[in-house]
Amino acid sequence: MKNDVVLEVKNLRTHFISQKGVSKAVDGIDFILRKGETLGIVGESGSGKSMTSLSILRLIPSPPGKIVEGEILLNNQDLVKMSSEELRKIRGNRISMIFQEPMTSLNPVIPVGEQIAESIRLHQGLSKKQAWNKSVEMLELVGIPSPEKRAKQEPFQLSGGMRQRVMIAMALACTPEVLIADEPTTALDVTIQAQILEIMKDLQKKIGMSIIFITHDLGVVSEVCDQVGVMYAGQIVEHQAANTLFENPLHPYTQGLISSLPKLYEDQDELQTIEGTVPSPYDYPEGCRFAERCPFAKELCTQQQPNLIDYEDSKVRCWKYTNEWEATL
Repeated sequence: MKNDVVLEVKNLRTHFISQKGVSKAVDGIDFILRKGETLGIVGESGSGKSMTSLSILRLIPSPPGKIVEGEILLNNQDLVKMSSEELRKIRGNRISMIFQEPMTSLNPVIPVGEQIAESIRLHQGLSKKQAWNKSVEMLELVGIPSPEKRAKQEPFQLSGGMRQRVMIAMALACTPEVLIADEPTTALDVTIQAQILEIMKDLQKKIGMSIIFITHDLGVVSEVCDQVGVMYAGQIVEHQAANTLFENPLHPYTQGLISSLPKLYEDQDELQTIEGTVPSPYDYPEGCRFAERCPFAKELCTQQQPNLIDYEDSKVRCWKYTNEWEATL
């Protein structure tokens, strides 16, 4: 239903201009995020996942980066057209982000409780004492023991898992409509990773927020996501429900990603790989960007870029699912 769409991204293009030329880091992204839904965005390093998330929050360093085209609609308000002042009222309030590495995102010399309280005072207009009390409550909510003590500590005094929980507490302090989690569990061991994922799912149920979960870990995707967008070379090449993606991947790239996972109940001498490398964003090929690595590629694939088309209940960017492909058989 249209009225439950919280965030809609249309034809988003983010380019970086340098002496080398124009890097098309995000090159025509479309997706919608519904209320209470978790959308996973997956792909190799360099596919444009993080640049997509930074574009949504308008945090692209400019220059050299620039959103050259597209709309980012948060409840039908276009973030691309907003002034810096308007954006400041939205960031950390209606839409928040958990960054990849907490140690580079937190201020190293300010107690973590004060850093959380600053956002609360800015967006909710609470007094210093009220904001401090709420920051302690948030630390307790994300499972940090002795939250009053930890709130007075600086980031270097906390473990990696605790710092990540602090980032989650900060992101959720103002009860955002949308949370962007950019590989929030990458640097954590599997035990802490499972705890963080459980916390995020519990909090999502409590406050009804929508989540964009960016990761290269398909195991995490299968646990937490409702929908999945697979990115390759700055574009979404497949978009479908998480529960069907693993049963019936459509795009050859998605098939390669899933085939490369270790199989728990099979004897494997070696893991399958996807041959070749991701093309340079400065010089994408004329045809399908995956063609050079694709085992099914034909001449058509190298000559013309496929569009993202509807196929059954999914979307896929591949000539295999078109009439043109049938004509080549």
